[in-house]
Amino acid sequence: MEFIIIILLTVALVAIAFAGLAIQMLFKKGGSFPNTHVGGNSYLKKQGISCAKTQDKIEQAKVARNVDFKNIRFIGVDK
Repeated sequence: MEFIIIILLTVALVAIAFAGLAIQMLFKKGGSFPNTHVGGNSYLKKQGISCAKTQDKIEQAKVARNVDFKNIRFIGVDK
């Protein structure tokens, strides 16, 4: 019997936690979870800071524009 009470209390606490996390979504018009990603932070955007993934994607695009794939030579390969 004690085991069932503990399980019910646990389920109730977890339900309260989920409800607490979802209050903004449930009661605010157009509510959604806050964007906690680095790219969504306006202060960091002003500083020119973005997430590592975005910065890597930008750098990969820069390199891809500068590479001439028609004239690639492999070092150490004899013809």
